[in-house]
Amino acid sequence: MELKDKIIVVTGAASGIGRAMAVRFAEEGAKKVICADLNLAGAEETASKINGIAFEVNVAREEEISALIEKVEADIGPIDLFCSNAGILAAGGAEVPNDAWQKIWEVNVMSHVWAARHLVPRMAARGGGYLLNTASAAGLLNQVGSAPYGVTKHAAVGLAEWLALTHGDQGIKVSVLCPQAVRSEMTRGHEDGVASINGMLEPEAVAEACVQTIRAETFLVLPHPEVLSYMRNKAENYDKWIGGMRKLNRVYGGTFEGRG
Repeated sequence: MELKDKIIVVTGAASGIGRAMAVRFAEEGAKKVICADLNLAGAEETASKINGIAFEVNVAREEEISALIEKVEADIGPIDLFCSNAGILAAGGAEVPNDAWQKIWEVNVMSHVWAARHLVPRMAARGGGYLLNTASAAGLLNQVGSAPYGVTKHAAVGLAEWLALTHGDQGIKVSVLCPQAVRSEMTRGHEDGVASINGMLEPEAVAEACVQTIRAETFLVLPHPEVLSYMRNKAENYDKWIGGMRKLNRVYGGTFEGRG
């Protein structure tokens, strides 16, 4: 899909990958980029750079995602591309409190579910549309130091796969973004962490990878190409792969190191 003249929504657009996406899409000639974030001031700053429109949205609430979609479609036009990009982290393992598990589940997984619930029927009725869901390399591999992050990002990838295989015949295209470390608020202070083994990318490089993947209409967005090799190693010998991850856990397991 070409982005010129398209109406695009980006959640988590106040900073990091979301801001870079919004700016890059505008450079491609998007008709309008809607910048949504819980941080309204940040969303407004992004929108001001690209003549976009800012919305305050808490993606952990279905009614706010539904209202965003309804408002954009009613006042601006049909959404061509919805980038469900907002995400959060939680450090630790099974001991992480239930409320923290619930919150990260709502933001990292259910926000994608709700966007699809309220947008896919509209897109299908008009012959197609595009969903770009931000997950993480943690969703294909795992996350040393954070069970909630690794688990929810796996779920995000699984949902994206399901949407692609279920709604592809209705003209719905799906891509899922799975970077390793990207310079952002999430990775601040973790520049030398496990997710940075293959280098920490700038958000602009990730946004460029998204543009190229959307243009090609392929499923995986892998700004760090090494991730594909790690996936192959995992599939070829699961036990050996887990052994390698255990070695990483011995070095990095004491602290969470953010991905994507």
